[in-house]
Amino acid sequence: MSHKRIPKRKAAIAVGGVVALGAAAILLPSANASQDGAPDDAAAAPRTLKAGDASDLAAWLAGTLGDAYAGAWYDGEDKRLVVNVVRGEGDMALKVRSAGAEVREVDNSMAELQAGAGTLKSEATIPGTSWAVDPRTNKILVTADSTVTGDKWDRLESTVESLGSGMATLKKSEGTFRTFVSGGDAIFAGGARCSLGFNVTAGDGSPAFLTAGHCAAAGDAWSDQQGGEPIATVDQALFPGDGDFALVRHDDPATEAPSEVNVGGQTVPIVQAAEATVGQQVFRMGSTTGLADGQVLGLDATVNYPEGTVTGLIQTDVCAEPGDSGGSLFTQDGLAIGLTSGGSGDCTVGGETFFQPVTTALEAVGATLGDGGGAAAGDQADGQDAGAEQDGAGGDQGVQEQSDMGSDRHSGLTRTH
Repeated sequence: MSHKRIPKRKAAIAVGGVVALGAAAILLPSANASQDGAPDDAAAAPRTLKAGDASDLAAWLAGTLGDAYAGAWYDGEDKRLVVNVVRGEGDMALKVRSAGAEVREVDNSMAELQAGAGTLKSEATIPGTSWAVDPRTNKILVTADSTVTGDKWDRLESTVESLGSGMATLKKSEGTFRTFVSGGDAIFAGGARCSLGFNVTAGDGSPAFLTAGHCAAAGDAWSDQQGGEPIATVDQALFPGDGDFALVRHDDPATEAPSEVNVGGQTVPIVQAAEATVGQQVFRMGSTTGLADGQVLGLDATVNYPEGTVTGLIQTDVCAEPGDSGGSLFTQDGLAIGLTSGGSGDCTVGGETFFQPVTTALEAVGATLGDGGGAAAGDQADGQDAGAEQDGAGGDQGVQEQSDMGSDRHSGLTRTH
């Protein structure tokens, strides 16, 4: 179902870029206390951070450390950011500690890992395979689904081995990589069912929503009921290639499109788009399986679907099934993270699942999250930093309150594993 369009025609990604620097700038002065006379060990202690603030700090450190930066991940249990620094870069490691993150010295630089991914792309672009950098192992995680056998498996295995034992790991998935479209809220077109991701405002101010780009192959006109009258029309779509996303405009310009996710009888307000962080807990909502949760495993993932290769995705262990495509990936405190693309397995046995980052989709289609009435970039950064000091007092409490209402995964943000 290849379906690739050049966009016809600002976005939370632009805001997110400012937030990444703004929040880090707010975090750093107090973290650099030792320069003002505080004991060195006080500056060396990793800060307690919310996942969104950890993502912002990681982005700032990536730009600051240059070639010494080798990835980062979020330790959700201790609420700390762990940053990989190439071994022997003592001065850069000190900068990380001063910024309030934990340092881990590693052998593989980000440039070396990216070069390895480039080799996989040129030598082993085989349908049913994927790869992404895993900062927790400082290696490239290469996955092959059940269709990769015989000569294809031998080719993939030899390519991975050529990278060296310390550069990549290869694992086999029992399922089959596929997009999760079937024949958030369900949307229908041409006999296919997908899920609405996030409501947005198009560049001209009209109401619209984001979903998966491969869903657009089913047709341009979409309905909110099976066999119902169309309510929205595909405006821009990309799949396969550098993403899997579509902007779908409501036909009625007076349509109300609140910035929230329906999790089954309740709604989670979505406050802004944000970049994913490895180790971050995330929730997925889809029209087939409802609410599920898990962790981010890798970023900038490449997935070789039968329809073609898609790059720049988020890899997670959150389950999904056909019909969940396009559904929303978000955090408990209302950050929009991704749109369900595809993967393997199901919500009985689990599997690997991949998501289109919301930030890059918004930038590409020229849309803003929700009704476009959110705070300016600086205000969002200030608010996000202030939330870090509360450290879960708001977001975690919200999860607990919904959990108390019942254990059914469709009734609230309950942890499923």
